[in-house]
Amino acid sequence: MKKLFGEFLGTLSLVAIVVGSGIMAAQLTQDVGVALLINTMSTVFGLVVLIQIIGPISGAHFNPVVTMVELIQQKVGFALFIQYVVAQVLGAICGAVLANAMFDKPLIEMSTKLRSGGNLYLGEIVATAGLILIINLLVHQEKLVLIPAMVAAWIGSAYFFTSSTSFANPAVTIGRSFSDSFAGISPECVPRFIAAQILGALIGLGLTKVFTSDK
Repeated sequence: MKKLFGEFLGTLSLVAIVVGSGIMAAQLTQDVGVALLINTMSTVFGLVVLIQIIGPISGAHFNPVVTMVELIQQKVGFALFIQYVVAQVLGAICGAVLANAMFDKPLIEMSTKLRSGGNLYLGEIVATAGLILIINLLVHQEKLVLIPAMVAAWIGSAYFFTSSTSFANPAVTIGRSFSDSFAGISPECVPRFIAAQILGALIGLGLTKVFTSDK
């Protein structure tokens, strides 16, 4: 139960950070570039802290595709995979609701922000593949202490170099659809984003096998 609550609370906090900083950014400036920078910095700082403190408890996945890759590699069982994903998705939704409440917005406010197009899906594939590759290579190299900083650095970088601004997380994608804000995504766009993220995760795992193979 500690592991599941860790995944729930960690994902809740992550989405509250992403959505809340997005709402704050939109209130502080009309410049989209500055707003994205505010959103990115808050996410990076928060992600480092969350992975660092919750990692020893649950592994700090906060992300269904990270758990999916663990399942494929037989590091977790199917039952735990399902439990983690449920905890992550529920946490993400609650995180969006919390962010909405903190800024006096309707608790559940479905996003109207359309994010669609092949270039955005490609961005999600790249962001997610990179995320999985980084995590798995650091684990293989036994550099676990670097994971919080490296994961946060990759996500922060990918906010700016990918067309999709690097969601790279199905649970977070679902959560962000519950807030009609700067960081939101329309529910109709969610399935394709998630499909791209799953594909990206599989590509990242494949690249990991290439780099860690003894042959």
